[in-house]
Amino acid sequence: MKKIAFLKFAIVFFFVATFNTSCTDLEETLYDEVAVEDFFKTEEEFIAALGAAYTGLYGFYGTPSVIGAQEVSSDEMMVPTRGADWDDGGHWRRIHLHQYTPEDPVTNGAWGFCFGGISTCNRLIFTFQELNAPGSDVFIGELETLRAFYYLLLLDLYGNVPIVTEFDVPADFAPATEDRTAVFNFVESEIKRNLPKLNPAADANTYGRVNQNVANAMLAKLYLNAEAYTGTARWSDAVAACDAIINTGAYGLATSYGDNFSPNNGPSVIETIFAIPYDRVNAKGFVIPQQTLHYASQGTYKLQAQPWNGWCSLEEFYNSYEDGDVRKRQNFIVGPQFNADGSPATDAGADDPDPQVNFTPEVNELGPNCQRQAGARVGKYPFEIGQNPDMNNDFPLYRYADILMTKAEAMWRMDSGSAEALDLVNQVRARAGVEAFNALTAENLLAERGREFFFEAHRRTDLIRFGRYNDEWFAKRRVGGPEFAEPARFDPEVALYPIPKAQLDANANLKQNPGY
Repeated sequence: MKKIAFLKFAIVFFFVATFNTSCTDLEETLYDEVAVEDFFKTEEEFIAALGAAYTGLYGFYGTPSVIGAQEVSSDEMMVPTRGADWDDGGHWRRIHLHQYTPEDPVTNGAWGFCFGGISTCNRLIFTFQELNAPGSDVFIGELETLRAFYYLLLLDLYGNVPIVTEFDVPADFAPATEDRTAVFNFVESEIKRNLPKLNPAADANTYGRVNQNVANAMLAKLYLNAEAYTGTARWSDAVAACDAIINTGAYGLATSYGDNFSPNNGPSVIETIFAIPYDRVNAKGFVIPQQTLHYASQGTYKLQAQPWNGWCSLEEFYNSYEDGDVRKRQNFIVGPQFNADGSPATDAGADDPDPQVNFTPEVNELGPNCQRQAGARVGKYPFEIGQNPDMNNDFPLYRYADILMTKAEAMWRMDSGSAEALDLVNQVRARAGVEAFNALTAENLLAERGREFFFEAHRRTDLIRFGRYNDEWFAKRRVGGPEFAEPARFDPEVALYPIPKAQLDANANLKQNPGY
C-alpha cells in the first residue's frame, strides 16, 4: 500500500510541481523567448514542460463538463431537484430529459474543457517546434496524440467542430466547423501517424501519459463507434486495435474489481491503461462525495465539508445487477446510514417519519420535490475517512476490461455466434462473481457494459451505439407527467449536443448542429 501511494505521489508531483496549475484554470502564462541552451536539454526538462498538457485533464470531472454530459444524459445517473437544491435553472433535469440547450452549463463546460486542452497542446507543440531541440519530435508526437484524445471527445459529444492545430494565429482567427467525418478522419490520422513515436512501455513512468497502448485504446474506441460517427462500420479495425494491446501482455484484469477505483489505485493496478491521477492536495477536481452523498453523510465519513445531496442512480439501472454481483456492492451505497461512531445518521428535514437516513433505490420524482433520501448513491470510488472534498482516487479513462469488452462486441457484430467474443465477456463476468452467459445478445452486451463501466463516462456513447439513447426511462417519457414540466425529446438530433451559444456568438463561421 505504501508503495502504491508513493508511486502515485511521484506521478502527481511530476505533473504539477513545476507549474502548480489549477485544474480549473486553463490559461497559462506565455513566454515568447526560451533559450535552447538554458532549457530543453534533457528528457526530464521536456517531460516537465508536458505537465501543463496533462494537468488540464483534471477538469474532465468538473461538474459542468464531460462527466455530466456523458452520465446524466443516460439511463444510469440523474441529478434530481430536491426542493431548493440542484435546481440550477433546471439544466440537470433538461440533460436527463434530452432537452439540453446551447446555453446550458454542461454544453458549454464540456466544450470549454476540450478546447482548453487542445489550446494547451497547440501551445506546447508550437514551442517545441520553434525550439527545434534534439529529441523534441517524440514529445510533439505525444502532444499531438493527446490533442487527438480531446478531439475524440468532441467527435463523440458534438460531432461537427472546428479543427485547430495552430497556436500562433491572429486575434481574429475564426475557424469554420468541420463535418463529423472530417473530424473522425483527423483523429484517426493523428493517432496512426504518431503511434510509432510513442513510448511502448506500460509502467510507472508512462502512467497517466499517452503511450502506444493508450493510442491503440483510442483507436479501438474510435473504430467501435465508427458506424455511429460516420455511417461506416469498422469492426475488424476495432478488433485489431484491441489485439495490439492484448498481445503486449502488459495488462490483465485486476484480481478485485474494486482495486481499479480505490484511493490507492495507480500504476501498480494491472488493469489501468490510461487514468487521470487525481490527488486531494496537488491534483484537485474529483469531488463525487460532495455531489452524491447526503448532508448527514458528513458524519458517516467525517468529511471536512458537508456534501450537497445530489447525484444518484436510476432504480431500474440499480436493479439490473444480480444480488451476488460484486460490482453492485462496489458501485452503490444503499440502505440505512450511520455515523462513524455507529449512531444513526439522521436528517431533521427528512421526508420520512423516521429521521435516519436510508438511501432507497426508488426515486419518487425527478423534481422539483425529489425526496432527500431517494436514490442509490455512487460508491464506486471509496471515500476516505476524514477526507476533504477532493479525492485521491484516480479516474480510469481506459481499462483492460473495456478492451476485452470492446473486442468482444466488435467480434459479435461480425459474427453473433463468436465463441471467442462470448469467452471475453465471461472473463469479465467471472471476476464479478456472476454466472457465465450462454450466448451474447445486444441486450445482455449493453447491460453488461453498463454494470462493468458504471460512472466511467461511457454510458451515453454505448446507448447511442446500440440505438437505445432514445429509449424511455425514469421520468423520461413520451407523454408528460408530474415529474417534469415538459416531455422529453426523442428525435435523432439529441445524439449530439448543441454548439454552445457563446461560441456561435464569438465565431460566425461555426454552424449549429441540427435540431437546436
